[in-house]
Amino acid sequence: MKQRRNASGWIAAALVALLTAGALAAQQVPVHLPLARGSSPAAATAPTVELWLSTQDRRLRLTRQPDIPTGVSATATADIVIDTSRTFQTIVGFGAALTDSSSWLIQHRLTERQRNVFLREMFGPPPGLALNMTRLTIGASDFSLQHYSLDDRPAGQTDPGLQHFGIAPDLRDVIPTVREALAVDPRLHIIASPWSAPAWMKTTDSLIGGTLLRQDESTFAAYLVKYVDAMRGHGIPIWALTVQNEPAFQPGTYPGMELTPAARARIIGQYLGPALANHEPRTRILGWDHNWDAPDQPLSVLGDNAAARYIDGIAWHCYAGDPGAQSRVHQAFPHKDTYVTECSGGEWAKNGELLWFARDLLLGSLRNWARGVVYWNLALDENHGPHSGGCGDCKGLVTIDSRTGAVSRNDEYYAFAHFSRFILPGAVRVWSTATGPDIRNVAFRNAGDGALVLVVTNSGKVAHGISVGQGKLSFRYNMPAESVATFRWNPGQFTHGGRETLP
Repeated sequence: MKQRRNASGWIAAALVALLTAGALAAQQVPVHLPLARGSSPAAATAPTVELWLSTQDRRLRLTRQPDIPTGVSATATADIVIDTSRTFQTIVGFGAALTDSSSWLIQHRLTERQRNVFLREMFGPPPGLALNMTRLTIGASDFSLQHYSLDDRPAGQTDPGLQHFGIAPDLRDVIPTVREALAVDPRLHIIASPWSAPAWMKTTDSLIGGTLLRQDESTFAAYLVKYVDAMRGHGIPIWALTVQNEPAFQPGTYPGMELTPAARARIIGQYLGPALANHEPRTRILGWDHNWDAPDQPLSVLGDNAAARYIDGIAWHCYAGDPGAQSRVHQAFPHKDTYVTECSGGEWAKNGELLWFARDLLLGSLRNWARGVVYWNLALDENHGPHSGGCGDCKGLVTIDSRTGAVSRNDEYYAFAHFSRFILPGAVRVWSTATGPDIRNVAFRNAGDGALVLVVTNSGKVAHGISVGQGKLSFRYNMPAESVATFRWNPGQFTHGGRETLP
């Protein structure tokens, strides 16, 4: 009886399956039948590689190209060999600074609808740009509408108890903008940096030039802690803090101050580090926050044991030197993280930003241990502002027309998109052949679905064929002249063709 009931059940199931298949066929709905025993996905459909491409001539801007078929062949002789068993840093993400200028434009030159659409595009998931990091200024920078600190006093007056400290200047534009960005991505990583201590703490008694008075080092540390606490009170967690923006430079037209390695070590080791040690959620401390050309500066501070215990990583800028400096510091202190916290494009590099930012900034810094890369201004207007001193021809990641609110996406936007849209938080960099000079690459494995992402740049004036090998998988592609390509595939899974273009 048991065998007969089983047989009846099989017959009934077969009839239901036939009827269902017939009904679906009548509706022209595809039926996906299971593979026969012993067959493999590769036997049913060849795995493919997705491809997005940008060209320096702007003919293509992160445009989806036809998928690339793969084959099974020896990979050891490929131009780019990927070895997923050899891993490096884990990625935090990518971003751009919400300066006073960017925040003012977003709040005052965009309608509410434009602002919502814009912030979703910048900080939302693909097809948005998927930025998940930003940087704020503690007090004014050159990209502010005026010069100020968070504890300004009349000339000759001081405030050692910080009784007059307040973040009122941030309430107008910065805090509303950051809160709206956090509504899009609650996990936004926020880095904050001061350009200058209040004037009364400095040798010049001015926001411009000079250095911090030694007797005010503890007060300056308390000033930074009060900023962290005040922003948290407005629902804005400061994920990381630097002690001073560009501490080896004294700008002549906007707030800034020099801060020696010894001074930075004392501030972090004796005051700021202990004060933040018990804060929850914890605010990280990043050292240096200046150019690649002076690795001895962060190495000096990390050589101070009292300071080093509180320093989570080193922040870098791109304006001098090369990203190899990041590896030099990493090799000396492998447990300290690496981030790029500022890099700006501008009119000095007209029509060349796409390749430079994709190859030298992003790809170069990521191959040298960067866990995150943050561009300077998220948005500026058609006149490279508003700004107060400093850079008069810098470019934002986007340009917002101050009359209409129209958003133009600059080359830097597309350079970042080749990375930020595909390399997800938690991805790990994996080993890949160091190619060059015209062809360069970097590879990652995403944490969630295990997809592999390979970004390749061709800076040559002619097309260049490349071959890629990963495990038993291989493919070829002819890179157009002066182009950036992002390849994505998932070993063992299938992808489908199609075209997609960013706005």
